[in-house]
Amino acid sequence: MIEHCWHHDHDILEIRPVADLRPAEFRALAAQVDPVICQHGYLQGLLIDARHYRGWQNFAALVSHCVFTRNQHRHLHRIAVLSDSTLLGFMPQLLNHFVAAEVRPFPVEEEAAALEWLSHPG
Repeated sequence: MIEHCWHHDHDILEIRPVADLRPAEFRALAAQVDPVICQHGYLQGLLIDARHYRGWQNFAALVSHCVFTRNQHRHLHRIAVLSDSTLLGFMPQLLNHFVAAEVRPFPVEEEAAALEWLSHPG
């Protein structure tokens, strides 16, 4: 399951994976994001709160995640990843090779700093 909320008048989307991710989650998320991108042409930032991230339910969910990322990353300016996990701390460095957006990790306690960074154009 992916919980989400908007910040700064739909400029920044915060997502919180709270259970094993399923394909339907990414379709539902795309249904929320696509209209904003159509209206504004881009999404200023994406905040991924990964403190409770548990992984994908199955291979189909992983593929859905890849498709969502492929379709959306060109319309994002910045991505911030909140996590205290050492392994997830390397995710932004890996993502920088595959997505157009600038990606940066933040410790969980620096959520306000992450939102501040996302709110400024890159």
